Amino acid sequence: MKKQIMTVAALGAALLAAGCTTNADRRAEQYAEAGGQMEYNIGVVKAEQERIQAEEYYAEQARQKAEAQKQAAKAKADKILISGCDGGTGASPADSMKYAGVPVEIGLAEIQQTLVLNRLRGRVRLQADGQLKCARDVLVSALLGAEEYGFGTAALVALGCRMLRKCHTNTCPMGVATQDPQLRERFTGTADRLINYFRLLAEDIRRRIAELGYERLDDLIGRSDLLRQRTAPPESPVARLDLRRLLHRPAGDADIRCRLPQEHALAEVPDQLLLPLADRILRDGKSVSQTFPIANTDRSVGAMLSGYVTRKCGRGGLPAEALSVTFRGSAGQSFGAFLAPGISFRLEGDANDYLGKGLSGGRIVVVPPAGSRFAAEGNVIAGNTLLYGATGGEAYIDGRVGERFCVRNSGATAVVEGVGDHGCEYMTGGTVVVLGHTGKNFAAGMTGGIAYVLDENWDFYQRVNKETVSLEPVEHKYDVATLKELIREHVELTGSPRGKEILDNFSEFLPKFKKVLPYDYDHMLRVIASMEERGLDGEQAQIEAFYAVQKKK
Repeated sequence: MKKQIMTVAALGAALLAAGCTTNADRRAEQYAEAGGQMEYNIGVVKAEQERIQAEEYYAEQARQKAEAQKQAAKAKADKILISGCDGGTGASPADSMKYAGVPVEIGLAEIQQTLVLNRLRGRVRLQADGQLKCARDVLVSALLGAEEYGFGTAALVALGCRMLRKCHTNTCPMGVATQDPQLRERFTGTADRLINYFRLLAEDIRRRIAELGYERLDDLIGRSDLLRQRTAPPESPVARLDLRRLLHRPAGDADIRCRLPQEHALAEVPDQLLLPLADRILRDGKSVSQTFPIANTDRSVGAMLSGYVTRKCGRGGLPAEALSVTFRGSAGQSFGAFLAPGISFRLEGDANDYLGKGLSGGRIVVVPPAGSRFAAEGNVIAGNTLLYGATGGEAYIDGRVGERFCVRNSGATAVVEGVGDHGCEYMTGGTVVVLGHTGKNFAAGMTGGIAYVLDENWDFYQRVNKETVSLEPVEHKYDVATLKELIREHVELTGSPRGKEILDNFSEFLPKFKKVLPYDYDHMLRVIASMEERGLDGEQAQIEAFYAVQKKK
């Protein structure tokens, strides 16, 4: 396997040796222009040093990438997406579009070879994307190992996109990426255009498959031996490229495409024990409480349950506090994912990453196990990216958590006793209370919601990304009441000594809290209030406020 992992490293060295676009070669040329052969030789030496460093970098990146994908397959992933550097949103910075990542072909070949060598390829599907546009792009991806293909830019162009790179400004003149009603009227795209594009694409793919002498696209998956490197004139820099290792097909009888579905053993997951409890509630109309052990191999506990409850009861879920489940142990990834209303999870132990992902109205409480001697507020009790994309519900965590806490939170309420870097990143709604230290870059891209952060050392301003938010003292009676009530709820549910200390001395701690409020959100709240004063209520006031703000931009 090590030999195959080095294929991309060797390719990277070859690409660098080709020489047209590397910093090393440009530097060598600059030395040559500066004054003579001696300087040029120095430049060549430095260029060679950079090439060696780059080769080592490619080798390490290839090793890490291959190992990550192998582990993903071992973890019974159904699909692995390889996304090339050429794709991306029109909101991306130009330097990210041009200089970040590698082409999809390199990653696809490396992953295909690694999975085949480890006899894992037969149970996982590969999907490729990154500026796929035509039949040739699809066939090359298929021959390198991809079974599924993602289209973004091409589909948008078919609908009228002109690639003006204004996707994030709400000013798309073609009416594609905008909520402005006047600009949206300019949109001329129809479903027929998209259907026509993909129909013609499919016909071209079928024609090319026939030209190769095959009947089905499946027969071409992983057949890299059918690819040939184009020849180039000797004077061309690309003539020195050697793509043989990129096109290598491992020998042996291992599957080169997915043939069997993954066996996820869904009949054995903890949610199978929870589903009968939901049925009992629906049948008897009485609340139910249960306790179960949990291990870090138990992933996405609650997701299957929440899906079942939503199908049976709709978005409203179960009655409040209808199902209360206590877990003891170490929870795996995505504990309480998408938890529906009426479901309450209490974890006595610790949790991995993505706790409360997509939380949809349920409640999650995390506390240290009974008998713990450490101070919860000074220790990490849950991992990274908690409450990612949450839309509602509550989370109370007696301890610190990792990075990216409440990223893209749009409606959940959370109380925690410390967070790592990038807390409340891209948050658009909800309320967060932090009763301890925060890492750097707090509130980066935050456009909605409110955060109350305890700033005992008066240095929180150094760790806030102030581009979109303001820092204010907690003075308004509504803010004071909200903060105090959330801390009280936190103490009641977790028994937090830290929360109790703050609550018992609230008047002393209150001046140390900072209110993090997005500028646009503050403005929108004021406009909504004015709409409500005019007699509009609820959702209608929000809609009219949105359009009013957009017209002024």
